[in-house]
Amino acid sequence: MDKHLRADHKCEVCAAEKPANSSLFGGPALGRREFFRVAGAGVAGSFVVPTLGRAVYAKEGSASEQGHLVGRARNCIFVHMQGAPSHVDTFDLKVGSWTPADFAPEAIKGILFPKGLMPNLAAQMDRMAIVRSLKAPALVHSLQQVWGQTSRNPTSLMGKIAPNIGSVVAREFEPQRKPNQKLPGFISLNGGMLVSSGYFNARYSPFAITANAGGLTNLTNSAGQTAFDQRYRMLMDLDTPLRSNSPLGESVVDMDNFYQQSRAMMYNTEVETIFRFTTDESTRYGSSGFGNSCIVARNLLKSNQGTRYVQLNIGGWDNHSNIYAQNGGIYGPARQLDKGIANLMTDLAGLPGQNGGTLLDETLIVMMGEFGRTVRTGTTVGLNNTAGRDHYFQHFAVFAGGGVGGGRTVGTTTSDGFAVENPGWSQGRPVANEDVAATIYSALGIDYTKTLWDDPYGRGFDLVPFANEGAWYPVLELFSRQVFVRPDQPDRPGRRIS
Repeated sequence: MDKHLRADHKCEVCAAEKPANSSLFGGPALGRREFFRVAGAGVAGSFVVPTLGRAVYAKEGSASEQGHLVGRARNCIFVHMQGAPSHVDTFDLKVGSWTPADFAPEAIKGILFPKGLMPNLAAQMDRMAIVRSLKAPALVHSLQQVWGQTSRNPTSLMGKIAPNIGSVVAREFEPQRKPNQKLPGFISLNGGMLVSSGYFNARYSPFAITANAGGLTNLTNSAGQTAFDQRYRMLMDLDTPLRSNSPLGESVVDMDNFYQQSRAMMYNTEVETIFRFTTDESTRYGSSGFGNSCIVARNLLKSNQGTRYVQLNIGGWDNHSNIYAQNGGIYGPARQLDKGIANLMTDLAGLPGQNGGTLLDETLIVMMGEFGRTVRTGTTVGLNNTAGRDHYFQHFAVFAGGGVGGGRTVGTTTSDGFAVENPGWSQGRPVANEDVAATIYSALGIDYTKTLWDDPYGRGFDLVPFANEGAWYPVLELFSRQVFVRPDQPDRPGRRIS
């Protein structure tokens, strides 16, 4: 077995990580330039781009009655905390001689929290629920970053073709798309390691962009709108028969979807507005790339233009050395997260949703890294010999919105954060990546026990591996104890959470 896939391997500050666009992880994301190159760069280009995925042929499995569906959320924002944040310094705080005074630990609603490190999130504790019994299966950044985004081992057969959870959500909600909704179902912001659509049709690839106050720069054509429209009509007249039910293969049919979707976004003032923001807004959200991405995430969901899953990436958590350095360490990413997410929750809570509540009521927010960080060296509790923390299995996930009951924790760890003391949920074991995925699907009303029968191996692709056999389960303890109604199927109530 490759040493980099061993659970006990400690990499040398992960200097040789797997590239983000490796085919092992489902291929590259559909970046802004690639996306608009199709419609905006002219009429003589190739019809097939490298981002195209495999065509989907087989029918999907029918919805199972086995799944425990909460079904309160319409959208999901997944905050990928890349680099692995220290659980004992953030959302499972353990105070000791190592704890900086400016962390200002305080019990908020009975939850010990570093109020000085993240004051804005501290003020929103009543909206957040923290799973503290989450454990990672391995300690390699690239492996775990993929595992968390696909809910399965990337080195397994099905893991090699697995789509991002966001691609699954985009595909499941595609039938609900309205003609006036112009944006992709899955959008990723702020760079980072990103899993693409796997074996799914390329239309479910993440649309990966960087937030910019001026918005997207490829929504117009250098020739001007009149000339562009003329060229586009000419192109449609010439090759529509070759792209619709194309004899050249399914990839060309996929390309037609890109033409239509990208064309709909161009010269569209409503789309332009979504991706723009003011200097004052940027300042309020922390004047950071991550904060700016949170603004765009808010705008995307507010617009109701078809985006149902947003991945926000925030790195800087790989604090092997000098974790408490003021000009680096944990302070940088923690402060960005604090201002960005706290203001995002505030704004979503003040915006109307589609079903009578607020937009936060309809949006599940999930924050997690790939694993946690060490709590002791040998038998000595504290930092390592370079004043940092190394890779460790124990970590956390934070949930908010989408029916989540705030001001609560699920599970407890030992006094030093070394191990799970009480799992704190119905399954009586540590929570896993697969359980987090099942929770996301359940909150969205998607049957996490579902099997798709269109995979290239013909083996059947489980949305969550073996969930239909009871292997994995949503953390229902996160949600308010009441009967929920699925927003997409008001006549089909969800199961009672009790």
